[in-house]
Amino acid sequence: MIMRKTVIYLFLLGCLFPFASSCENDDTDFGAYKLVTSDNDDDDGEEDEDTTTNVPSLSDTLWVAYSVTSATVMGDRKGIAAVSGADVTITDATDSTLVLILSGTATDGSLLVYREKKYTILLNGVDIYNADGPAINNQCSKALYIVCADGTTNTLTDGTSYADQTYQQKGALFSEGQTYFSGAGTLNVYGNCRNAIACDDYITIEGDIVLNATASDTGTNGIKANDGMFINGGTLTVKAEADGARGIRCEARTEITGGTVTITTSGDCKIETVDGVVDTTSAACIKSDSLFTMTGGTLTMTSSGDGGKGINCSEDIRVCGGTFVAKTTGSNDDGKPKAVKSDTGIIVSGGSFTATVKKSWACDNGTDSETPSDHLTVEGTPVTKSITKKSVIINFE
Repeated sequence: MIMRKTVIYLFLLGCLFPFASSCENDDTDFGAYKLVTSDNDDDDGEEDEDTTTNVPSLSDTLWVAYSVTSATVMGDRKGIAAVSGADVTITDATDSTLVLILSGTATDGSLLVYREKKYTILLNGVDIYNADGPAINNQCSKALYIVCADGTTNTLTDGTSYADQTYQQKGALFSEGQTYFSGAGTLNVYGNCRNAIACDDYITIEGDIVLNATASDTGTNGIKANDGMFINGGTLTVKAEADGARGIRCEARTEITGGTVTITTSGDCKIETVDGVVDTTSAACIKSDSLFTMTGGTLTMTSSGDGGKGINCSEDIRVCGGTFVAKTTGSNDDGKPKAVKSDTGIIVSGGSFTATVKKSWACDNGTDSETPSDHLTVEGTPVTKSITKKSVIINFE
């Protein structure tokens, strides 16, 4: 038994260690899950003086094993788990740490979590399909850490319609609180009704995780984040197929500092008439309602539908480093395709920047000028600088 506990402790430590230096307060400090006996820091981020070195005890770790149409929960010493078929509900009002380890396959199952403190979901080779709702639904407003165990492949899929519920359900993977993705495994998320991944707070992607988010032509966005999108590592592939869909839809700022990001949209414009007013929504690889910044990594965006956009931003688009590529190949029947569109400014000061279109302007910063160089601002002295209406290539490297 002692050997079994030691193996589990080392396994959890190895999966959760990447968060050790990146987080500082209650919503982001992951130290309690690695080194502290219990999670005693309060919601204001003030830690207590307990420096006991330890890892989560088995009483704080639940193993959820799915088996086609059923599920088994082990380690539930506090009675916080309820199981109906392959639907698992966790209701935890305690202040202790919590780690949920998921494995197995569910052909019609789910995980629903109610909790008031941050916690972890460790994906250890799990495949969950929920015909009438999210595969994983996090109803906790604090931080959720989703870790993919090394070398595992994990899949989350929703159906084409959702059953009415008293709680929110906005995607195949939905989280009320800020959500951190990490690990060295693969997570595939398929959204057939709404978003593939949706978060009512912010999303951070770190480590070596391979994250694939796909929204079908019956869904909406690949990834939807309300309070921010931060990509610091990993390999992220996003596909959105519906008309008017966005690969990444962020209602706040979007930052890329590392990782490899590939986004494609194939839908045409979505045309709706509301109270006699016709509204046209173009698909976009990234739609950000606030500042977009890129300082590192690789971002490749391709939009092939009518009027599609590579990136569409309400505030400045700033590329200071990394490799930025935006391409649109669609027509302009109902909308105007743009590779890079900002309502306030497009500023390139480092890295590699490429924007190309088949129709309309490669870059659009809101100006009415017919001079291509007026459609963006280049700061510094790039090695390569070519600016035309349909093609912009700037390289500082």
